[in-house]
Amino acid sequence: MIYLQLFLTFLKIGFFGFGGGYAMLSLIQNEVVLRHSWLTGSQLADIVAISQMTPGPIAINSATFVGYTVTGNIWGSMLATSAVCIPPLTLMIAVTIFYIKLRNNRYMEGALKWMRPILAGMIGAAALAFLNRETFTDWWSVGIFAAAFAATWFKVDATIVILLSALAGILIY
Repeated sequence: MIYLQLFLTFLKIGFFGFGGGYAMLSLIQNEVVLRHSWLTGSQLADIVAISQMTPGPIAINSATFVGYTVTGNIWGSMLATSAVCIPPLTLMIAVTIFYIKLRNNRYMEGALKWMRPILAGMIGAAALAFLNRETFTDWWSVGIFAAAFAATWFKVDATIVILLSALAGILIY
């Protein structure tokens, strides 16, 4: 019975956890700690800390660790991980099929053309949200960023931009 509950819980988290892994954490906490009482808040905090240190998305890592902790075996971790991955995978397959069928449609091309600057603005807004007195390091960092931005604007290979930025950081700091 615990396996079915675990699967349905993480399937629900996968379906309704919009906004990425960090946005899913509150839903994971609500389901795992408050609703099912599988873990305590401090145990979940430990799992989140471990999930941040291991490679991969935090929601998937959390599902893996919670599944193992709840069931005590690898089958629980595989089940929870699979359940949290099924909804986004299904959605991406559906979107891909939709895109392939409509990629030459002029309305689809127009919509995608208008989305590019909107997405760039959203990414820029997210970057500016982190730029404040507490997070601002120094003007050297701004200079490195501006140079890297200009280099990518002029189609310099991304690998070269990353290597030159790293070199500048090493020399300056």
